Amino acid sequence: MTHQSIVIGGGAFAGLALALALRQGLGPDLPIVVADPALAMRPSRDPRATAIVAACRRLFETLGVWNDVVGHTQPILDMTVTDSRLDDATRPIFLTFGGDVAPGEPFAHMIENRYLLDALIARCEADGIDLRATTVARYDARPTGIGVTLGDGSTIDASLLVAADGARSKLRERAGIPTHGWDYDQTGIVVSVGHERDHHGRAEEHFLPAGPFAILPLTGQRSSLVWTESRAEAARIVALDQADFHAELERRFGLHLGEITPLDKPKSFPLGYFVARSFIADRLALVGDSAHVIHPIAGQGLNLGLKDVAALAEVVVDAMRLGIDPGQADVLARYQQWRRFDTMAMGVATNALNLLFSNESSMLRGIRDLGLGLVDRLPPLKNAFIRQAAGLSGQMPKLLKGEAL
Repeated sequence: MTHQSIVIGGGAFAGLALALALRQGLGPDLPIVVADPALAMRPSRDPRATAIVAACRRLFETLGVWNDVVGHTQPILDMTVTDSRLDDATRPIFLTFGGDVAPGEPFAHMIENRYLLDALIARCEADGIDLRATTVARYDARPTGIGVTLGDGSTIDASLLVAADGARSKLRERAGIPTHGWDYDQTGIVVSVGHERDHHGRAEEHFLPAGPFAILPLTGQRSSLVWTESRAEAARIVALDQADFHAELERRFGLHLGEITPLDKPKSFPLGYFVARSFIADRLALVGDSAHVIHPIAGQGLNLGLKDVAALAEVVVDAMRLGIDPGQADVLARYQQWRRFDTMAMGVATNALNLLFSNESSMLRGIRDLGLGLVDRLPPLKNAFIRQAAGLSGQMPKLLKGEAL
């Protein structure tokens, strides 16, 4: 039995980043275990790409990971927003954002998931974090600790268990924590494309009646597409042969970057919104998708989870430096108080944006285009939006400010 351990169930971005943050703040003597069957699959083959906002880039810099992947990142240097119907002859630009939140600091970078996951795993191994390619099979919370049994039969006597095992979290279910939310009648389609011309670091968000069509720049003459359709239409599009899929893609992408070529098979996933009724239980804390899932319309899903990581790490490190048990109810309550309101606010905002933009209403279209135009002409308001999108507003944990724990 290993005493005073912290066990993290889930070895994706949130779980690995939390392990590194705790190691940085508490030193090498604290046993930290990350359990996830996916850790056996190396190197990562995740074909998706992610926008890492400025605050979360600071977190990765502070944890010593960013320099390992910076050569694979593409800064977003500016962004344009349009609002039109699919068959409109033109797509007028209603809003533009400059890409910097500070001189020389872009508000976000694009990176392919596999590079960041591999770098996080390598850093965890170098820092002596115990990576187990297995599940958390069960646990038993007690006043003095939590007994964790892994899928390989090993047992760990821990102070705290963290659920970072995704939207369908088994740990959340075992704790009996319900969720509040709903499914959208929408599906997200993700695919990477190559194109003839350079994107120059520009991201584009085309609001179409079915939902947003986002073009996000990758390194080289490539872009990652996040494409929202109704579930029935998405199923039809994903099932098309190569030529017909290319035709549907070109209708939405356009020819401003020249000929486009899909670089992988499109992947689809249902879209929904939910928030756990509680982010904590007895000696258990939820982070990332285990605690919340929001619409990708604002590109904040992963970044919202990394904010959880920064807050929980700071709360746990502060408590343990004072000799306080990190699994105590009052310690975990501080984490929940810090994160739940911000999460609810972001969920409400993304839901409202989706309702406002994903429809055929001409009246709503006129209202939202007027609103976008006003924002574009008010630099202070535009700057506030950029800082919000970059994660640089509200009560920020130290790691999101680039400060070590």
